[in-house]
Amino acid sequence: MDNRLSCEVIVQAFGKQTATTSSRARLYLSIREAILTRSLDAGTVVPPTRVLAEELGLGRNTVVRAYDQLLVEGYLESRVGSGTFVSDAVSQIASPQPPRRLVGTRQEGMSRRGNAIAGKALSSRVQSGAFMPGLPDVGHFPFPTWRRLLAKQMRREQRHLAQYGYGGYGPLKMVLADYLKVTRMMSCSPRQILILNGSHQALDLCARMLADVGDTVWMEDPGYWGARNVLSAADLRIHPVPVDDNGINPREEDWLKPPRMIFVSPSSQYPTGAVLSLERRLRLLEFAERHRTWVIEDDYDNEVRYHSHPVASLFGLSTAQRVIYVGTFSKVMYPGLRLAYLVVPEDLIEPFTVGNAELYREGRMLEQAALAEFIEGGHFTAHIRRMRGIYEERRDCLRDLLEAKLGDSITSLGGLAGLHLPVRFNFPIDDVQLASDALRDGVVLRALSLYSIAAENRLLGMNLGFAAIPVEQIEAPALKLVRLIETERKRRGCG
Repeated sequence: MDNRLSCEVIVQAFGKQTATTSSRARLYLSIREAILTRSLDAGTVVPPTRVLAEELGLGRNTVVRAYDQLLVEGYLESRVGSGTFVSDAVSQIASPQPPRRLVGTRQEGMSRRGNAIAGKALSSRVQSGAFMPGLPDVGHFPFPTWRRLLAKQMRREQRHLAQYGYGGYGPLKMVLADYLKVTRMMSCSPRQILILNGSHQALDLCARMLADVGDTVWMEDPGYWGARNVLSAADLRIHPVPVDDNGINPREEDWLKPPRMIFVSPSSQYPTGAVLSLERRLRLLEFAERHRTWVIEDDYDNEVRYHSHPVASLFGLSTAQRVIYVGTFSKVMYPGLRLAYLVVPEDLIEPFTVGNAELYREGRMLEQAALAEFIEGGHFTAHIRRMRGIYEERRDCLRDLLEAKLGDSITSLGGLAGLHLPVRFNFPIDDVQLASDALRDGVVLRALSLYSIAAENRLLGMNLGFAAIPVEQIEAPALKLVRLIETERKRRGCG
């Protein structure tokens, strides 16, 4: 291919590039693509820089810099006295193949773990609207105060906040230790607290530091599928344990096979809202101590409670230091903050801190510094107190409306804490299909049956989020839901 033809190829390729980048970058990409697609074969001489610059209407220096980059990367080679040529390095590899669509349930190139994660995902791309569970009302969050505290940290130019934070921001850990002592009856030192990017990362760290591939972990059934997916992705064997009105309820055969880990949400079981009874708490802790089992306590919505006497944490009740406490700020502040924390026994401080640094690296130090002042200044507890009243009114509105319209067809569960209202159906119904039908009507809900692993533990019902919907906007979507349920009930001859 002579200079004239190679020049035409480059000019055509240049014309196909979008003008969102610099002229030098566009030219570099054009020539590189022509070489990789074999439009310019190995050994082809490329046009002199002056000629190409005139053809493209570019400055000669622009072309020179593009050629220099291609020479450095090995796409072009210069021969003294002969000119610049396409390198033969690309010709030694196979020609690129057109992309193929990945077909089938097991996608090519994915690991078994990757396929399992993608194939078992139960979270939805729909993350807003009535009645999406788990969403706080960010419209009431005191963002002016939060912005002021963030700006204050920026103005100070504290360079250490731009670095990694080994285990988390010290003052935040000190404030949290005091806060947990008052609100959760937990006696812990700031050293025992690790700040992480979300509760899923916290669970992943626990799985990797405390369990080996194939180890068994007890999971509440029904239970939080996010935790189940994180622990499954760590190649742990999930063993479902049923839940009743008093929380997790291991059977006699369960007690005979001690697991490596037990994941529980004792203060407000997700999704049923059950509170773990004192008798079961004590038996679980005694069992964990005797068999050297680790208990992961998920206290995801303790702050958002609608009763005046909070239940003490398992961590605070344990004397054997077999409990790891997981807390998060996503429910009371805003989900995008992505800050959570672990409280670990004394013996785990050093390995967990090292493990966190090695696996994930710490960050978000500016936000952590602002959060420390947000809590210490009383803004955190003031926001919680305000939102409890708002959320309680919305919960009552939704629950009262559904119970008035559907009567004994449903049973409301839980409701003592959290941002969701679980509702069980008292007649046979396909709750997954109901969720699909409701979504077409613009109403979001989660089928309770999807939270279960074992068929015998399956509940038919709805998990409804009420927190992010103003009370005056609840009735319209709730009535849509009622009409769908009544239609299905009559179709089945239950009405």
